[in-house]
Amino acid sequence: MTTTTKIAILGVGLIGGSLALCFKGKPGLHVIGYSPRASSAEKYVERGVVDEATTDLEEAVKDAHYIFICSPVGMLEETILHLNTLTLRRGCVITDVGSTKASVTACASKLNWNEVYFVGGHPMAGSERSGVEAASLLLFENAYYVLTPTSDCPDKVIQELRQLLQYTRAHIIQMDAEEHDRVVGAISHLPHIVASALVNQVRQYNDSNELHLVLAAGGFRDITRIASSDPTVWRDILINNRQVMLDLLQDWQDKVEEWKDVLLREDGDWIEESFRLSGHFRNQMPERRKGAIHALYDVYMDIPDTPGVIGRIATQLGQEEINLSNLQIIESREDVPGVLRLSFREEQNWERAQVCLRALGYEVYV
Repeated sequence: MTTTTKIAILGVGLIGGSLALCFKGKPGLHVIGYSPRASSAEKYVERGVVDEATTDLEEAVKDAHYIFICSPVGMLEETILHLNTLTLRRGCVITDVGSTKASVTACASKLNWNEVYFVGGHPMAGSERSGVEAASLLLFENAYYVLTPTSDCPDKVIQELRQLLQYTRAHIIQMDAEEHDRVVGAISHLPHIVASALVNQVRQYNDSNELHLVLAAGGFRDITRIASSDPTVWRDILINNRQVMLDLLQDWQDKVEEWKDVLLREDGDWIEESFRLSGHFRNQMPERRKGAIHALYDVYMDIPDTPGVIGRIATQLGQEEINLSNLQIIESREDVPGVLRLSFREEQNWERAQVCLRALGYEVYV
């Protein structure tokens, strides 16, 4: 008789819902979603994201082979402690999807489990949208999915989890939990702090001169877009990873002091070399690989300032079943062509849109 593998998803939002969609309907897998709210549990089933849903945590995890904790970072340790009080199936694997790994891994390691294993996880993919409505089967495709198993976790357990996660089509990698927090702190957490601080600095300047806001469109808005990230989410992440962030901020402060000294000395050669080195390193980064910060899939095109042109473009994309996320006119004045930016949530739509628009005779650039 074939054994059914039960997968419990605790928190079926963007990440949990996308995981559920990756597993649901696969041979031998049964997905159950959990939410303390009945309305949410009903929605999971109505949208076809899970096979069943419940508001009873004990029922959700009973006999589960895998438990995915998809709650906010600030609730991870509380959930781990709660699970430790419940009767779980022997051999059960608990994993999470949090952006920080050291604290939750340490918490799980201190507990006594009866042949239950914890493997920290961080799928490095996201969206500007949230909730189960934003869940997508393709969210993790070509993204990195980091696993941070403890040193005493059996290799067989890790390999079986990796095998299950193949359904996400993500690139699975393993690393130490502390190393994860240092690396992700540098490439994601620190940029969020810098972006927020920079925007707030300009916001204060704008109090006395509103031209800051007027002229801050375009490039400034683009390079600081992560300053608009969810405040509660980032409160929890940054406090949880605070020691790493304190070290990184000290390094950043040293870099700022270095720049101040260079400008005082008017050292043009140093400035040129700094931009040369940063440009060279940045150019080596994969351009369209999903990473810690959600990538943008944008297409730019020059359009004449004539009635109906934007509507025709949107209609054509719709007829080709190309899902357009957003559009923005960057500049449009009398006798000056407008620059239209079209944004897409998925790389496939981004690529198809370029082919479609060029076939219509538009000049497209990215």
